[in-house]
Amino acid sequence: MKQKHLMTNTLLGAAAAVVLGICTAVATADEPCSDLEECRVFIEINASDGDIGFHVLLDAEGWEQARIIDPDNKQIFHEQAHGALKDQKLTENFFESAEPFCEDSLKEEDDDEVVTLPEFLDRFPAGPYEFRNKLEGGEELAGTTMFTHLIPAAPAKVNFDGKEISWEYGDDLGECTTFPAGFMLAGELDIVGYEVVLEPDDDALGSFKFTVQVPSTVNSVTVPAEYLASLGENTLLKVEVGAIERRLFLVDDMMLESFGNTTFTEEDGFCNNKNQSKCPDPED
Repeated sequence: MKQKHLMTNTLLGAAAAVVLGICTAVATADEPCSDLEECRVFIEINASDGDIGFHVLLDAEGWEQARIIDPDNKQIFHEQAHGALKDQKLTENFFESAEPFCEDSLKEEDDDEVVTLPEFLDRFPAGPYEFRNKLEGGEELAGTTMFTHLIPAAPAKVNFDGKEISWEYGDDLGECTTFPAGFMLAGELDIVGYEVVLEPDDDALGSFKFTVQVPSTVNSVTVPAEYLASLGENTLLKVEVGAIERRLFLVDDMMLESFGNTTFTEEDGFCNNKNQSKCPDPED
């Protein structure tokens, strides 16, 4: 399962069978980001599939051109609006890089790209990443966000019992096993929250996902009964849980927290039944 994770909403809590928005001291991106509304760069690792990507979120009002400069003062991204889109102007933009395998043993084809974690971290150095957005008339908006190499472990013991999704804090990166010298995973206290996704393993229903983000103090989520009832009994389901790095940033001499690097674990073989032993065989 290749899940897209924008994670731009306020942290949510799950209460019984309903999901309620809650006010917290945690921002989901570095916002404000100097002149920009928000900006963020982060690593996303799929520990189950063994792939790794570089993700970017930026938001500024009415820009025509955007650039990103890495800590080595090298431009790594440039976007330019043209024609009608230049007249309309741009605001929020989210994109993610390709996600190559993190180990040579995971290659499915001879020409599959492999970028190990040490190679990836060398490619994207930790430090300040500067965003420069040009407006009509040449005015430029600038903002800086910090990028770290602090990576959470993949959630462990991910389970769905027909009503509740549960997990535990893990101790590895799943299929990604090659680490740089001296590398240490983020500790449990470095986790700000988790993103939880329940997705029908069905072409007709695959777009109807249940997604929620919860604080790190939570390790289980009750899936709304109304959502499950809408899927039909015994619908095959997949579950994904991502651990999110607690990233700190400074605004007006106040230290705030935001979402940082994310590591996901995926599990399938579940179904929409309170008795999981009665799930149909996926091969049938």
